[in-house]
Amino acid sequence: MSNSSYALISEVTLARGDRWLVYRRLQELMIPCWCPADGTLLVEVNHCVDVILLRSAVQQLMASRLELTDWLERCWETQTPCPSNY
Repeated sequence: MSNSSYALISEVTLARGDRWLVYRRLQELMIPCWCPADGTLLVEVNHCVDVILLRSAVQQLMASRLELTDWLERCWETQTPCPSNY
């Protein structure tokens, strides 16, 4: 766990195979997470970006192809500029 006093530990319940896929993706993104024996995934959330990345990792497994393409099209149509300080 990080030393941040503002970290939130979020419990995510997924099927075992999906849990490991999300776990590996979050590890690649350098988001602290653990897989205890009870079948949950614990994720340390330090920033709002962590929540967005967690949602994205889960969405890639749980959403239908149509939902993913609709979401991507909405992203392309968004006119909000992205901040460059991430």
